[in-house]
Amino acid sequence: MRVVYVVLFLYAGINKLMNPRAFATVIDAFGLVPDPIIMPIALALPILEIFAAVGLLFDLRGTLGLVTGLLVFFMAVVSYGIWLGLDIDCGCFGPGDLEGDAYRGLRQALYRNFILAAGLAYFYTWRFSRAVKPVRLELLINKIRYKEE
Repeated sequence: MRVVYVVLFLYAGINKLMNPRAFATVIDAFGLVPDPIIMPIALALPILEIFAAVGLLFDLRGTLGLVTGLLVFFMAVVSYGIWLGLDIDCGCFGPGDLEGDAYRGLRQALYRNFILAAGLAYFYTWRFSRAVKPVRLELLINKIRYKEE
């Protein structure tokens, strides 16, 4: 099941990085960010998503929290868009058809995010019920280093 999250976050991050200007347009449409920092955010968010996906793949310490934080952030932004009645694309998987994916897309994105949040709750429950600890990045690097020697 974790692989599903890895694929989703990798796909979303890579898709957004392929066309950061279009993603910046989507971010701007929400009206939450001042113009000078829209482009840095349009680059930083996808990089965070890719980092979260790779970390989740290797079960690195802190990445489940990062995925959860990103998902909560995305849910808040999409909820804000719905609350304002915005007629825009959610931008979840990169810039899509800005006209075709309008308001209906925000609601679908929010429902999808609730389902993803339920999956994350399952991950946390599984981790704590089995006392599984995530891998610390420095331990993983040391393990790889010792194999090379």
